[in-house]
Amino acid sequence: MVQFEELRLELEKLKPDIDDLADALGLKAMESEIQQLEHRAAEPGFWDDMENSQKILQRTSMLKGKTESYSSLVAAYEDTLALIELANEEEDLSLLEEAQEEVGKVKESLEAQRLSTLLTGEYDSKNAILTFHAGSGGTEAQDWAEMLYRMYNRWAERHNFKVKTLDYLDGEEAGLKSATILVEGLNAYGYLKSESGVHRLVRVSPFDSSGRRHTSFASLEVMPEIDDNIQIDINPEDIKMDVYRASGAGGQKVNKTSSAVRLTHIPTGIVVACQVERSQHQNREVAMKMLASKLMEIKEREHLDKIEDIKGVQKEITWGSQIRSYVFMPYTLVKDNRTSFESSNINAVMDGDLDGFINAYLKAQSQGALNE
Repeated sequence: MVQFEELRLELEKLKPDIDDLADALGLKAMESEIQQLEHRAAEPGFWDDMENSQKILQRTSMLKGKTESYSSLVAAYEDTLALIELANEEEDLSLLEEAQEEVGKVKESLEAQRLSTLLTGEYDSKNAILTFHAGSGGTEAQDWAEMLYRMYNRWAERHNFKVKTLDYLDGEEAGLKSATILVEGLNAYGYLKSESGVHRLVRVSPFDSSGRRHTSFASLEVMPEIDDNIQIDINPEDIKMDVYRASGAGGQKVNKTSSAVRLTHIPTGIVVACQVERSQHQNREVAMKMLASKLMEIKEREHLDKIEDIKGVQKEITWGSQIRSYVFMPYTLVKDNRTSFESSNINAVMDGDLDGFINAYLKAQSQGALNE
């Protein structure tokens, strides 16, 4: 039947790309490394060095995840091809919709794995630390910051990433002033690094009784969570520590004592905070890790030789440098200023459908075509 023949041709066009993906992933090299790592894990005394053994197991798990994803793609391709051929032989049009859906899934999986090959940065595979800041504008800006907070939580859920709130400072009437979350999952930083910057909202404010249109801004900082084996030397004298009571979404389940910790790195003005752990000591440990991650991210981004070369950070958000605009009124459109990728389905975007923007950024980055 012509419908199934067309669908079969559409699917078979993907086969060369699936074969090429194996080379791009370095599949043979990964399989060889997995064998070597598993051999080491089976050696006597493997658990004597607990720290090293954990690293080996984590590396093995990461590599296996990639090879299993590719194997699943190949299996899905073969199963879908068999379904189309069977339906065509039986001339069973009731299977057409299912076959079309399966072809779509193969395409999506291929594209996702192909994009993962673009994540070649040193820290792309790491977890991501996201910090949200409301811009000037009071309640309206604080509400917008909370909308972004929800949007990235929903994106993480869509990708089966784990999210942990590290710090949350409530807005005065609604929304939030600032918040920090940890997104845990393979390549979390690689994907989310594209989201760092100022986000602009245009809408009729629900807080304006006159129904006027407002423009609000909020910023998002994205940094990789560094491993314990990456040493970042920070002079203790350069750190100012403040303690306060936990509050807001991040503090609802912790003791209402002054256990929350805010650290200020005096030379740069960088501020980090954590309030989710049970004790002041634990919160300080997490905050120190956040500070180290932030300093390392600036060092890498600015191509500096040493942490001491960081002269300081801009404390005021520059509204003219927004990376993306979200327009609710008089029309609906989300547009990225760097890649020109856009979507008119603003409700889906606010519900975490950000892959189109992230993918466009990664492709443009690999081609050196970003307008930043």
